[in-house]
Amino acid sequence: ARLLPGQTLRLAVPPPAPAVPRPEALPLDIVYEDGDILVLDKPAGLVVHPAPGHAAGTLVNALLHHCGDLGGVGGVERPGIVHRLDKETTGLMVVAKNDAAMAGLVAQFKSGGIVKGYLALVHGAPEPPTGTLDTLIGRHPRDRKRMAVVTRNGKRAVTRYTVVKRLGALSLVEVLLETGRTHQIRVHLAHLGHPLAGDPLYGARGRDRGIPGAPPRQMLHAARLAFAHPVTGAPLVFVRAPPADMQAILTRLAAATP
Repeated sequence: ARLLPGQTLRLAVPPPAPAVPRPEALPLDIVYEDGDILVLDKPAGLVVHPAPGHAAGTLVNALLHHCGDLGGVGGVERPGIVHRLDKETTGLMVVAKNDAAMAGLVAQFKSGGIVKGYLALVHGAPEPPTGTLDTLIGRHPRDRKRMAVVTRNGKRAVTRYTVVKRLGALSLVEVLLETGRTHQIRVHLAHLGHPLAGDPLYGARGRDRGIPGAPPRQMLHAARLAFAHPVTGAPLVFVRAPPADMQAILTRLAAATP
């Protein structure tokens, strides 16, 4: 509002929010757990850590309740969190339960030693069917809520993709990340001209309406996670099939595809 000379403002300051997330008894689909790490299958709709608009009900709140002694591993606001998945993206995540595990996992992420494989349902059929996207990704110049492929002031992002199966007007694509930028897969596939089915931010709403059982979210699932145990060094490989909503759409598409 434009202020006029002589106007008086009255401010209502809200009470301070707790600096430390509170433990909450939320369900977790745990794939593997030991004294150092925890691997889980994140469902759609779960925010990874507290943020504006999501002060509670996050994965961090659930982890604090489940682990008990997670403390401030890696930071007070995001204890145990080594990497993230978007709210509506499902799949495998690894969590550090102590400082040694955190340091080991962070080092592997920085060196590219962690394999992160995704399954994505996209519009169209990417050509060539196998390729690599190597660009800069930064904030969209006009929409600060979005990321975009940029020519400067961005961070290098590398995504490898392979078409697994064509399903009529869509394709199931396997994606491997060599870097971990915000919204990287969603931005890169949209930049390629083949946005994720159901993506409300980078997708094509008109084209989504033609999908049998229109997707309620972006069809992206972290299906494979492989790394060396950050304390023992033992090789670990985890694979999880897509959740029921994505499986149902894939089944309908397969049945409708000659």
